Formats: sequence, C-alpha cells, structure tokens
Amino acid sequence: MTSWARRFIYYPDDRVPPRHPPAGLGTGVALHTADGLELAAWYLPGRGDTAVLLCNGNAGNRADRLPLSAALQRRNLGVLSLDYRGYGGNPGDPEESGLIADAEAGAVHLSDRPEVTRLVYFGESLGAAVLVGLAERRPPDALVLRSPFTSLLEVARAHLPFVPAGVIDDRWASLERIANIDVPLLVLAGTADRVVPYEQSVRLFEAAPGPKRFVSFEDADHNDAVLAFGARLLDETARFLEDVSGASAGGA
Repeated sequence: MTSWARRFIYYPDDRVPPRHPPAGLGTGVALHTADGLELAAWYLPGRGDTAVLLCNGNAGNRADRLPLSAALQRRNLGVLSLDYRGYGGNPGDPEESGLIADAEAGAVHLSDRPEVTRLVYFGESLGAAVLVGLAERRPPDALVLRSPFTSLLEVARAHLPFVPAGVIDDRWASLERIANIDVPLLVLAGTADRVVPYEQSVRLFEAAPGPKRFVSFEDADHNDAVLAFGARLLDETARFLEDVSGASAGGA
C-alpha cells in the first residue's frame, strides 16, 4: 500500500492518555494480541452483566471518546475503550488484520471477566469496519455500528472518484462481511455525513441478515455531537439493547 493510501485510512494519534480513566470511572488494563503486542485500554465497569467493546474511528484516542464511554457506563453498561496499535502510545503499525486482532484482544478480555455474560460490539466509522471484521469470526450478542461504510474503496471514491482499486491493500469489505453476521444489529447514521456517505450505511444495513434496526439523524454530520455522544444516540442504543435482552430472555 502506498504511504498516501495509508495516510488516508489511518491517522495514528501518538498522544498518550493517562494510564487510568478519571477517578471513579474505571481502571487501565493491558490487552494482549495474538501477534504479541500489549495494548493499553480503559475498562469502565457497569452495574449489570452486559459490557460494550468500543472501537473508535481513524483519529483520536480513548481519552477523546470518554464522553461516549462514560455515558454508556451511566446506562449501567460496562465499557472497554481501546486504542489500536500505533494509537495512544501503543506499539505497532495500523493495518486491517492487526486492528481486527486488537479488537479481538478486547473481546477476549471482556469474555474473561466473570461479571460479563453479554458482549456488545460498538464501532464508529473505521471502528465499525473493525468490529464487522471481528463479528464475522467471533459473533457478539449484539452489534452497534455508527456511520459504517460499505468498503474502504467505496468510501475513498466518495471523496476522490478516480482512486484505483490497486492502491488500497486494506479492503475493509464490510458489505461482504455483514451478509455472514446473523446477530441483532443497530445502525446509526447521519443524513449529512460528509465523511461516510449516508447511503453506504443504508446499504450495509440492508445487507444484514439478522434482526436489525436503523436510526437516522437528520442533518447530522460525521463528527457532530448528536451523532458522537448525544442523548438520542444513547437512548436508541439503550432501547435496542433492552429489546435484544428481552428477546433473548423470552426465547430462553
């Protein structure tokens, strides 16, 4: 992959967040990837048996996502907020298989915690692609995708129409992968998103085979607060997870 293409995809943030989140919210943890990296992350414990694996987009670090992770914790959810390899002071260089391995290390960590019996994946933008990739081989109990795209090439061509296919090695082929993921799905997308076209989020949702819900945020752009950590986003996520929990209990 060319250096230009890699810069388009990944914006590693080398700022190093504190070892632990702010006092009273949780603790810092170390994740161990299958290829031998140790990654720093934050764990915010919940009050129930459900934990969220939170994967963010292609910029920033876990400290920037504290408004979302802390808000999810206030909804009684445990939250593991991780930084990928190359981000937040973590070792390694970002690429597709590596980022999926990073997320898998987070899923393993949560699955090993005795208080966690239900695992939810919550991915934003690039993080949505990461978790679709992980869900294909390690399905969660529920999947929440905020501003997901169909594939890396398609989202690149939405900005630069003549990007040749061969310039991007990391495919992030979420549209292909989602067809193999039969878990409850919530997609959240802004109609004025200038980074990930709204239509791509719709297409991804339509291709998913399992029970699903789509929520539109009218006139919301990619990084608007309403779509990043707003009250409606939190309400819709909490309602979706309650419905999924109720459906599971009813089928038990």
